[in-house]
Amino acid sequence: MFGMADMDPTGGLWNWAASSSLSGERVQGALAGALERTVISLDAEGMDGAVLCDVYHVSGDFPTLIDVYLAPETIAETTAASAVAVRLEVEIILPDDSLNPTRYVLADPAGGLRHVHVDEVETDDGPERRHVRPCTGDDPACAAAPEDKAA
Repeated sequence: MFGMADMDPTGGLWNWAASSSLSGERVQGALAGALERTVISLDAEGMDGAVLCDVYHVSGDFPTLIDVYLAPETIAETTAASAVAVRLEVEIILPDDSLNPTRYVLADPAGGLRHVHVDEVETDDGPERRHVRPCTGDDPACAAAPEDKAA
């Protein structure tokens, strides 16, 4: 259902945003628990086989940006994001499989996944995302991806 977000087209790179301001240590701990692997920050001295995680902050409704490097290929990104959202008790958004730049997958604190639209503005600090709304298919911004239209 969530296609590209479950594939690994970037060789283990995940880019997420969380709906609360969170410390890097808290995010890394939740990610380590969800993946059942060692997670370290980018500036930590290397541990072979560890997942790398960079956490930084911007303004907007999703102020914590989470970049995960060397993500395991055996775990679907949406599954990992959902597990981390539950552990952190926040919403997390991640890119979806459409070519629509405003459409994301939202992982909620109860473990659910759904498509949403988010307004994004690029800033010097990184992308700020605001105004989350459901992907209903009723307006042009919510148009279904071409693969969804085949019947």
